Amino acid sequence: MTVYATRREQMRLRPTLRLRLTLLNGILLVGAGAILVLLAWLLVGDALHPADELQGGTQVVLSDGSRLDALTWQTQLVDRASQELLVKGLIALFAIGIIGIAGAYAVAGRALRPLHHVTATARRLGEETLDQRIRYSGADDEVAELARTFDAMLDRLAGAFESQKRFVANASHELRTPLAVMRTEIDVTLSDDEADVAEYRRMAKVVRNASERANGLVDALLVLARSEAQSGRRLVRKVPADLATSVYNALSAVKAEAERLKLDVTTDLQAANVVGDPSLLDRLAGNLIENAIRYNHLMGKLWLRTANVDGQARLVVGNTGYEVDPGDVPGLFEPFRRGGWERTGSRGSGLGLSIVRAVCDAHGGTVSAIAQPGGGLEVTVSLPAADTTPVVAASATVPQTKGLGVAPG
Repeated sequence: MTVYATRREQMRLRPTLRLRLTLLNGILLVGAGAILVLLAWLLVGDALHPADELQGGTQVVLSDGSRLDALTWQTQLVDRASQELLVKGLIALFAIGIIGIAGAYAVAGRALRPLHHVTATARRLGEETLDQRIRYSGADDEVAELARTFDAMLDRLAGAFESQKRFVANASHELRTPLAVMRTEIDVTLSDDEADVAEYRRMAKVVRNASERANGLVDALLVLARSEAQSGRRLVRKVPADLATSVYNALSAVKAEAERLKLDVTTDLQAANVVGDPSLLDRLAGNLIENAIRYNHLMGKLWLRTANVDGQARLVVGNTGYEVDPGDVPGLFEPFRRGGWERTGSRGSGLGLSIVRAVCDAHGGTVSAIAQPGGGLEVTVSLPAADTTPVVAASATVPQTKGLGVAPG
């Protein structure tokens, strides 16, 4: 018996799985044996009737020379055989039951040994021991399937922990950079006894720019956390929205930057109605368009399309610009990854496409990207249209596909 403590610290006894299996096997074995003994006892009573073939009044001579009526002799014979069968059958049943229960207990223990291994491994697991695995090498049965499933779960947990560590390290690095810039500027300016008002103004501008960068990073982290918390279609707010409207608003916000770079902007904005969180959808469109402008070049191209296609609201944002290796495209959707730019001194927080992916996941959609042959990227977002059945759960995938997306002339 194993003792388990409840949440109220009450103690109660419960049989272990091994003991329950043993008791079940024992009950089945003893029950089957008892039925066989009973059947044998009944058959003996029905089969032993030799005197029925003799004439009435026939007597039999026993081994001691005494004579006995055939019917009386038959009754004594049946009673003696039945009693002997019952006694020896019960003794055999008891012996077989003891041996069967002991064997079942041993077999159950051997069969459940991998489960104990799983339990022991789970108890040892910690942040520093996620590399441990069960690696079951026994028969290919349900226990082996459980062990493989547990190992696969540990692989996913290890990947998640590693990803979290990288995320924290990158976020710390990104926040440390503007803080270091501000502290350096302040220390240098204050240590200069001959600093004038112009120098303090220059220092103030540098500090303001660095603080804006840090504030933008914090805002992006909050949006990313909010989007990931609503993944799998668990949106807090679900109202009708149009991706074309989100694109129009985002494009209006960056119009001045697009004109500064003299970008050739081509739009084909048809109604793309969805049901979701308008603020997240606006951020999705804004991040895609901001990235398309930020990583473009002078007199480059930017094309935007929205439409309903096969029950999906689709948004396409493409741009010319830096050449991107097709193998690096999926990594661009990871936090703090920038195409063609190193972290230090680069523009943006590196969270734009991560937020896009999280918003797509929250709305039960997908996002994919295609590296353009001459440089640049074309990103396609597909969300369930408003007139379709909402997806209960989905994941934003980033397939490595060789697309045919070509920038409009």
